Amino acid sequence: MTLTRRTFIGSAAAMTCLGSVARAAQYAPTPSGWRTFVLTTRIALPRQGAAAEAWVPVPYHADETWARPGATTFQTTGEAALVRDDAQGIAYVHARWDAGETPAALEVVSRASVQDRRVDLTGSGAAELSDAERALHLAATDFIPTNGLVLDTARAIVGDADDDLTKARRIYDWVVEQTERNPETRGCGLGDVASMLATGDLTGKCADLNALYVGLARAAGLPARDLYGLRVAPSAFGYKALGAGSETVTKAQHCRAEVFIDGAGWVPVDPADVRKVVLEEPPKTLTLADPEVAAVRAGLFGGAEGNWLCYNTAHDVTLPGLTGTLPFFMYPQAVIDGVPQDELDPATFTYEISVAAG
Repeated sequence: MTLTRRTFIGSAAAMTCLGSVARAAQYAPTPSGWRTFVLTTRIALPRQGAAAEAWVPVPYHADETWARPGATTFQTTGEAALVRDDAQGIAYVHARWDAGETPAALEVVSRASVQDRRVDLTGSGAAELSDAERALHLAATDFIPTNGLVLDTARAIVGDADDDLTKARRIYDWVVEQTERNPETRGCGLGDVASMLATGDLTGKCADLNALYVGLARAAGLPARDLYGLRVAPSAFGYKALGAGSETVTKAQHCRAEVFIDGAGWVPVDPADVRKVVLEEPPKTLTLADPEVAAVRAGLFGGAEGNWLCYNTAHDVTLPGLTGTLPFFMYPQAVIDGVPQDELDPATFTYEISVAAG
């Protein structure tokens, strides 16, 4: 078979090893050094001679304080290219196989460096958004409208708050208190905010609960966005629910959220992970009143652990050759003989994602 290879140049930094510790009394991520990870995605499509295509997301989002996408290389038995789509804010490897008996194999290897985050919420900095950036992160999307019931709910939540930080906190607390994680939700959910509010079913997983935060924040006039990525290491604070449990991270996708506060900049918020700790953290009988949950609730407004790699922040994504629009691009995609494969069933798809210190 013929293998092709390309390289996407980025930046990288010092490595640390994966590890685990006992759950800490306090959950307080603070920048303390960069860690580099190597992410490997292997695809072997069961195409049985039919034509096929695949799209594999790779780290694109960069932030000088916590995220440095590095080099991506790939090998394939077909034709492939690394695509950087700045208009949508995504990067991915797109592979194609013509009809034939050659196995449809693709391996994508990406490096990225991350570190913990802790944002100064005093608003004393000079952070600001351009008019174009502000408009982008206030805009409605197919699944995240900002009018109607979403707008009415946001207004009721923020009430008489007259500053952005208070509004952001009130929305965060409301999402934490009013939602629940649903273990039966497939994948990370869809993030259909209007449907959640209309039906009153405020359950789901990260793409649902954090999209709800983003939609309510935008409706309240706060620029906000989801960040789509993958857990790659255990929690340094010992929370099993907040980290990867092994080097196989095929099902470790997780989206986080951010809200922009003038002077403070992009502030990480993750109400979905607060609800995940309530549901999944041993002994699995925790409530919002327990100190382990309270610590995470406090820490995940303005902070985030560097045990997670960000692919992108894109909503309503279109990929060349793939019919329709994706609500987000966090999983590999594939089509065999014109039929889209189920990205939430990697064993049938088939693909595997692994991570190592780099």
